[in-house]
Amino acid sequence: MKHFLRMLIQVCVYFYCKCLWRCMKFVVRKLTGRCELQRICYNNKPGAGRTMKIESSLKDSKSKLLQTSISVHPDAIEKTVDDIMELKKINPDINPQLGISLQACLLQIVGYRNLIAEVEKLRREPYDSDNPQHEEMLLKLWKFLKPDTPLEARISKQWCEIGFQGDDPKTDFRGMGLLGLYNLEYFAEWDVVTAQQVLSDSLHPKYREVTKEEISKFSKAEWEKKRLDKAIGYSFAIVGINITDLAYNLLVSGALKTHFYNVAPEAPTLSHFQQTFCYLMHEFHKFWIEEDPMDIMEFNRVREKFRKRILKQLQNPNMALCPHFAASEGLINM
Repeated sequence: MKHFLRMLIQVCVYFYCKCLWRCMKFVVRKLTGRCELQRICYNNKPGAGRTMKIESSLKDSKSKLLQTSISVHPDAIEKTVDDIMELKKINPDINPQLGISLQACLLQIVGYRNLIAEVEKLRREPYDSDNPQHEEMLLKLWKFLKPDTPLEARISKQWCEIGFQGDDPKTDFRGMGLLGLYNLEYFAEWDVVTAQQVLSDSLHPKYREVTKEEISKFSKAEWEKKRLDKAIGYSFAIVGINITDLAYNLLVSGALKTHFYNVAPEAPTLSHFQQTFCYLMHEFHKFWIEEDPMDIMEFNRVREKFRKRILKQLQNPNMALCPHFAASEGLINM
């Protein structure tokens, strides 16, 4: 009975809020002479704050035209904006900026959905050693990371030197498909200095400096153990594939909307996603050093803590995962 009453109350509150919200929107429109889309565009600067409000308004609209506008083909966006202006009885000559702002927002919204589809397609495509393009990308990865060390054979234990688990990397790409290789190769090509440094640090890890405050918290036995322990490295390529999984889940969950809507003035592209991977890879490397794990078995703990930190940053509507390396130089920031 209690469960039924709770459900009934929730349903009543939902419909009350829904009706109240629609009444408030009607009143505000009458008072201001502007519809909700106009108020959002005129009262918010370009970026995630504005685009996410536009997206929410379109989704929650009673109009089928507005609901479907967030999933139209990119080539139909301009006509869709014209249709919305006509539906809302907005004169484009009197309100020219509204059309421009709506088009920019829809390009971002539709582009984000299309990016998910493109990334998902790469993730589902398995690595094929009989595909010359796949093999070429894999060999380029080696050349970028180890330019002074020739690869003696395609099947070789040398692959372990850049963080693969065995003598044939194709088995390591099963979880993320081609997406993992695309990201690793992009990082190694477009930010070669950082990628090579991260690889070197992963093979020859160093301790971060321990502060006096931290030392004071150790017991004598803990400090002796800490002093004798070696810093823990990790497998560069395997971690890269794991960070690809993190970036993929952030994208699919919508968490990366904040970032992409702030850095991509129009539709976010695969290059934006790969640049985000580069950022996450670099930041995770620094975070790993800061966490100073006791052994590699702590990887999942460190990764989860890192994931939560990134999610917290992305909750800020003004947040952009700031580019600070060569991979981002070709991208336009707002």
